[in-house]
Amino acid sequence: MNMQSSGVIAPPAPKRLEDMVLPRTMMRDIILKTLFRKNTNVITELARAVCLPIVITQELVDLARGQGLIEAMGTRGDALSSEMHYQLTDSGKARALDALSQSEYFGPMPVPLSAYREQVQRQSIRNIQVTRGALTGAMGHLVLPSELLSHLGPAVSAGRSILMYGPPGNGKSSISNGIREALGDRIYVPRAIEYSGQVITVYDPIVHNAAETELEDLNRLRRTTRFDSRYVLCDRPTVITGGELSLNMLDLVYNPTARTYQAPLQLKSTGGLFIVDDLGRQAEPPQKLVNRWIVPLEESKDILALQSGEKFEVPFDTLVIFSTNFHPNEIFDKAALRRIFFKIKIDGPNQQDFLKIFAMVARKKQMVLDEASLVYLLKEKYPSIDNVYANYQPVFLIDQMKAICDFEGWPHKMTPELVDRAWANLFVRDETIVK
Repeated sequence: MNMQSSGVIAPPAPKRLEDMVLPRTMMRDIILKTLFRKNTNVITELARAVCLPIVITQELVDLARGQGLIEAMGTRGDALSSEMHYQLTDSGKARALDALSQSEYFGPMPVPLSAYREQVQRQSIRNIQVTRGALTGAMGHLVLPSELLSHLGPAVSAGRSILMYGPPGNGKSSISNGIREALGDRIYVPRAIEYSGQVITVYDPIVHNAAETELEDLNRLRRTTRFDSRYVLCDRPTVITGGELSLNMLDLVYNPTARTYQAPLQLKSTGGLFIVDDLGRQAEPPQKLVNRWIVPLEESKDILALQSGEKFEVPFDTLVIFSTNFHPNEIFDKAALRRIFFKIKIDGPNQQDFLKIFAMVARKKQMVLDEASLVYLLKEKYPSIDNVYANYQPVFLIDQMKAICDFEGWPHKMTPELVDRAWANLFVRDETIVK
């Protein structure tokens, strides 16, 4: 029986050592290194540390005992809770140190890359069907034209790449975050994966929001229906990058001191979203960045390389959202644009939606609206910029007026004079500065 989360099939817990599909020497060495590095000397503690069922952990300990690397120290404690205690022999300590010199990794047993591929298929982001209701609910804090949701909905449900473009300050980042909220369900993220004897850590508490975990006890560890605890149940991940994104951030991260690997950002975002905000502000040209994504976007797989130079394939199951203030034709060639599945323009609001946003922000910030001041804003100020409205402007203007009122010792209010003073900070006048 498989456990599920919102329809996602959980990875089944291994029942026998043969189910692990990992080199026995590697598993044994991780057991030795974990015993050496952590204060664990009973099977229940060790099983929790390496995230394996007790029966498999016991098999690995027995394997090491047979090789003279671990010895039993007898039982301690009362009759109900007593467990056999184990420790490393001198040979076991020497082997643990030798294994640590090759890789400092210890703790959770990795998941073979082949098994991880199967789990990615079970919880693919392309299996999600986002309804208009779910998307509207997730965007409830935004004032958006209905036709925009009509474009976004199919794009999100397809789980393909999206390019959002348009003038700054109109909510492209907020829309990206709303898409993340609309996904709603959870998936299983491996703590680490194994390829060719190398361990690559994947689970990252900065990226992955783990579901509330229950305290594990002896009975739960013995249950065979429980999902594989080498995975962590998480909200679908979201990685957000901006101007700091560089091509080397998409490569495996190798720590030469610990001799361990960490998954790159796009692998950590598997099953979720990878948002490239402010495209065009990075050190590398946008065309070069998108070229790096061509194979993953078209073939649903990515190519990574070990320190040895050996290359291997990993699943690419990510909804990539590019967001830019530039017109796509300015930063991409036609071949690159063809590979981005959905292109959606995010325009500023019309006057009616602008007033809705203004009223919503004023209510949230406890600013009493004044009709004369609003009329003054719309009739006198906005014509000077050709009546071009932007979503960020209500927040900016109201915060400015509140700051002025606080300084002057006035109650928070709107007046034409305060509109003038706030407007003066909205734009910088073009002029020549004498140096």
